[in-house]
Amino acid sequence: MAKATAAEVKSIFVYPIKSCRGISVSQAPLASTGFRWDRQWLVVNSKGRAYTQRVEPKLALVQVELPNEAFSEGWVPTKSSYLVIRAPGMDELKVPLSKPCEIADGVSVWEWSGSAFDEGNEASKWFSNYLGKPSRLVRFNEATETRVVDPNYVHGHKTMFSDGYPFLLLSQESLDALNKLLKEPLPVNRFRPNILVDGCEPFSEDLWKEIKINRFTFHGVKLCSRCKVPTINQETAIPSSKSEPTVTLSTFRSDKVLRPTRKQQGKVYFGQNMVCMDSVTDGKGKMIKVGDPVYVHKVHPSCADAPA
Repeated sequence: MAKATAAEVKSIFVYPIKSCRGISVSQAPLASTGFRWDRQWLVVNSKGRAYTQRVEPKLALVQVELPNEAFSEGWVPTKSSYLVIRAPGMDELKVPLSKPCEIADGVSVWEWSGSAFDEGNEASKWFSNYLGKPSRLVRFNEATETRVVDPNYVHGHKTMFSDGYPFLLLSQESLDALNKLLKEPLPVNRFRPNILVDGCEPFSEDLWKEIKINRFTFHGVKLCSRCKVPTINQETAIPSSKSEPTVTLSTFRSDKVLRPTRKQQGKVYFGQNMVCMDSVTDGKGKMIKVGDPVYVHKVHPSCADAPA
């Protein structure tokens, strides 16, 4: 067992609608799919296929707001609880947090397809007008659907509409190290982590096989390979003309550099995908808070030994 190395939770981010803006919170309840409310909603096209910033960068400008108490333990929505959605040039959209009754079949995100709740015509009209093409807002239906995490990396875990894993963890030190190499430093929102930690060595999270945050055990299951989303300015929705930070990351964070003895896939890595090993379906106190200590219990010898 590796010597425990402490860091601290600096920030927690929850992204209620996939590819839209995140919410920075001081605490977040743990659920079986990740943080409560994280990627519970999805914007889809007329065929039910997920829209993401990769093809619709304007989603970066969509702000979402939940009631403050939504991040309290055991909170149950009332009839007057809403997900509030705003975007430039658009009227405010209020989506009731009570479960909708309409079902949309044939919803798909990456490898998964199934049914989801349809948030209705008002939400559909709002997103269709904003994106300029037929769109619907759907909500994951946990009662009937399960989206499992890639069994090639970990068994027995599930997520909602995230790209693939319940949690993405990044260290402030890794971001600082990258920013020292960039002409224009980038904010953390380019990388969309759920948990930002502080107080460790740069890129040490690459090697974290087992950590504890507060009293909860997390396993690092896969280095996070980055798509084009980090190249999109989250304040303007405009992609970088120089494909930064991908170009700079490729000089020292590519599989060619980090995993020279492994099969080369032309990927760049930044952050660690994680799962929570504790049962979070019942019981009280299932909460991660800013300021919680992070203890490292098991590490991989090198990036080449870490799953990716």
